[in-house]
Amino acid sequence: MIFRQLFDEATWTYTYLIASGKGREAVIIDPVIEHTDMYLTLIDQLGIRLVRAMDTHVHADHITALGALREKTQCITNLGEQTDAECVSETFKDGDVIDVDGIKIKTLHTPGHTNDSYSFVMADRVFTGDTLLIRGSGRTDFQAGDPGDSWDSITGKLFALPDETLVYPGHDYKGWTVSTIGEEKQFNPRLAGKSREEYIEIMNNLNLPDPKLMDIAVPANLKCGRS
Repeated sequence: MIFRQLFDEATWTYTYLIASGKGREAVIIDPVIEHTDMYLTLIDQLGIRLVRAMDTHVHADHITALGALREKTQCITNLGEQTDAECVSETFKDGDVIDVDGIKIKTLHTPGHTNDSYSFVMADRVFTGDTLLIRGSGRTDFQAGDPGDSWDSITGKLFALPDETLVYPGHDYKGWTVSTIGEEKQFNPRLAGKSREEYIEIMNNLNLPDPKLMDIAVPANLKCGRS
């Protein structure tokens, strides 16, 4: 399998490129528009063909490359069915299985950070977007976020995966690149040993500033990053 974890330093965003092998079809998860040319160069160098570009949710901190990649490669673009973005080629719903040339990706609706947040599950790993971060979790104070939904998504769906499942988040702010479900159950300070009520109290009192690009990114991402 070809697997690449790519990083946008400006917004601390991880993007993931996956294919079953050279000469095969590929999928990209949470691409950032400023890196479109880099993605296309890498795809060419690896000898793969992009057929799907998927976002875990409508982002507020960066502009997606879904629209740009579709224009350049004619790939299918995807968001969850709860999205307000009408620009995507297709939407998916909870429990769908997307097959990209033999790589099967199950979609899990994991609201809380936003109401349209999804996680993507493969055989040995999960891409958690902003729902579950390494030793943290995504804020729940905008875009129809809800701390109770976040708790339910993490503990009821993500923590139901095997402990050895690799966790690849949508962002990291401390230098972590990968974790496991078992690690997050044991060591995530917002979740380990906490009750649902305690988690809601934590999330309701984070008092974080809005993302710098929020007023630009959300409207742009509702158009798949295209003006």
